[in-house]
Amino acid sequence: MSTDTPGIDPLEALRAPRDPACDVFLTGPVFLDIIFTGLDSAPVRGTESWARGMGSSPGGVANMATALARLGLHTSLAAAFGDDHYGEYCWDALEQGEGIDLSMSHTVPGWHSPVTVSMAYEGERTMVSHGHEAPAPAPVDGTGSRAGATGTGTSTGTTGTTGATGTGTSTGTTGTTGTTGTTGTTGTTGNGTSTGAAAPVFPQCPPRARAAIASLAPGRSEPWVATAARDGALVFGDVGWDETGRWDLDALPDLAHCEAFLPNAEEAMRYTRTDCPRAAAHALAERVPLAVVTLGAEGAYAVDGRTGTAAAVPAIEVEALDPTGAGDVFVAGFVTGTLADWPLADRLAFAGLTAALSVQEFGGSLSAPGWAEIAAWWQLIRTCDRQDPAALERYAFLDDLLPATARAWPLRRAVPTIGFRQ
Repeated sequence: MSTDTPGIDPLEALRAPRDPACDVFLTGPVFLDIIFTGLDSAPVRGTESWARGMGSSPGGVANMATALARLGLHTSLAAAFGDDHYGEYCWDALEQGEGIDLSMSHTVPGWHSPVTVSMAYEGERTMVSHGHEAPAPAPVDGTGSRAGATGTGTSTGTTGTTGATGTGTSTGTTGTTGTTGTTGTTGTTGNGTSTGAAAPVFPQCPPRARAAIASLAPGRSEPWVATAARDGALVFGDVGWDETGRWDLDALPDLAHCEAFLPNAEEAMRYTRTDCPRAAAHALAERVPLAVVTLGAEGAYAVDGRTGTAAAVPAIEVEALDPTGAGDVFVAGFVTGTLADWPLADRLAFAGLTAALSVQEFGGSLSAPGWAEIAAWWQLIRTCDRQDPAALERYAFLDDLLPATARAWPLRRAVPTIGFRQ
């Protein structure tokens, strides 16, 4: 669990002795993100552009893992890490800085970390990424893992603001070297092992968890998703742009195991052949128990397919510094509310709030808010003049969650560079 406001556990009232130790399990590629902000316009060919701000932080699946941990959820991540300073920095930031369980992750000798450079301007961001596929780790004495590889690649593109869901860069599957023993601790390089009883082996045997987050892709099935769902995990399906252009829900085999599906408005309409995000959400609710469609500046809309209940929540207007990872933070907030068994509208409101707070800081993963920042926002917003009483009522559920006074608790934030000696 994150060290942010350690006294707040959103699942405290629901925890029981036989519950899984892991609240949320996820897997995917970890990038080093380098973010430039304060650009007046897009870079122009043949010229040099100077940014007024810059930050570095773990990216890719680390965005969502960090957001989950900062909201007090026990988070387990299976990922490949580069055998370089970038990889060491990302491992330390996630394990030591955020308290994320990396026992199912591993460092790949001789493999460099994938990198994304993100340029934020005019409320949007343009990204350039580079990386190579990580080789699969060798089995370890019959008790380790034999897994796939973390696919990366080189890509360019422009992504919208807080409405987009996902990291925008994730292909392939993530393997991990199994660890043996119950007392061994993985160091900053991710290669520590011990002897004793065999630990769970990913991807054949993902850890028992209350929830899992799966990145769905056309034509790709991850066996661990079905296993996690069979073992009782609620699977939340994230999705990216369909590069095949088919937009066929039947081409997403793991959707059948999902409790919730969370596309953005454009993706939802393309998958359902509708011209309205709300109509798309209702159509998706016929395929999954819970359909959530993010609407960017208009907020979010969700439909519970079991009860027919629908909920809509407007977005919170903020000054956006960097939208990187806002979609991932939204998913983390929604997962938190779902596991805490909040009403659907409260889950949407909380997810939108966490995403809005995240865009006011540099960097995808390290911009995620913690409970202290949520509490500070709630205190501030109630003291502002001319607040709409109905809008304040929308967030009244926070009163039962937050302390009477917000305690400052410093979080790691993105910095211009890594590896300072002091």
